[in-house]
Amino acid sequence: MTRPVRIGVQLQPQHAPEYNLIRDAVRRAEDAGVDVVFNWDHFYPLYGDPDGAHYECWTMLGAIAEQTERVQLGALVTGGGYRNPDLLADMARTVDHISGGRLILGIGAGWFEKDYDEYGYEFGTAGSRLALLKEYMERLTARLGKLNPQPLRDIPILIGGGGEKKTLRLVAEYADIWHTFAELDVLERKSKILADHCAEVGSDPAAIERSVNWPGADAAPTLVAAGATLFTVGTGGPDYDLSVLEEAIRWRDEFNPESVAGIA
Repeated sequence: MTRPVRIGVQLQPQHAPEYNLIRDAVRRAEDAGVDVVFNWDHFYPLYGDPDGAHYECWTMLGAIAEQTERVQLGALVTGGGYRNPDLLADMARTVDHISGGRLILGIGAGWFEKDYDEYGYEFGTAGSRLALLKEYMERLTARLGKLNPQPLRDIPILIGGGGEKKTLRLVAEYADIWHTFAELDVLERKSKILADHCAEVGSDPAAIERSVNWPGADAAPTLVAAGATLFTVGTGGPDYDLSVLEEAIRWRDEFNPESVAGIA
């Protein structure tokens, strides 16, 4: 399956004392030609002052959906352990309608213990969180099929993580996009493991888009050769510096000049 190289930006909702700083960053990113605008689903900053300014993920996605016209949008990624899956499906359907069918539903097992402890959720173990994610994926996808009105399209599901036995199995079963932090050799090896899981569940590994963090223009072509086509630049507040994003967009246009920003 041939797909265009795409560039995303993760506007980390941390250290922005006023929401208009995020709104302005969304505007600048869309104007620059980015394909996807992500945020993340945490309740506290991951870097810098641990008690710094921070905003909630899904209410923000509704605002981004209303503000933008072209970009796809979503969480990189939703914390599965503290989102009721039936309600999450309804939230996703609603944001999909607000955006005119541009939502990517990103989800993972969760890992940041402070999110759980401070908001009263059970953190458990890596194994228990993955088991919960499996249960939640079944419920989420079932609920999406029951909603009235239905989403405007089959909402693409992005699953983040690299666990070879459980996470990649869920990717094979449910995902349209797989996000990993892997280096080249790990990406290649885990892609083969994903292909094995796909064979077991009867899905097509080529239909699953590979998503990674932006490695720089020098390294990106080797990752494209390994199958990655969605590259995401991360940036946080309060400044939301988009200079690296602009570099990545220029590389995309030179690497794949026939592509048009925003094509899925």
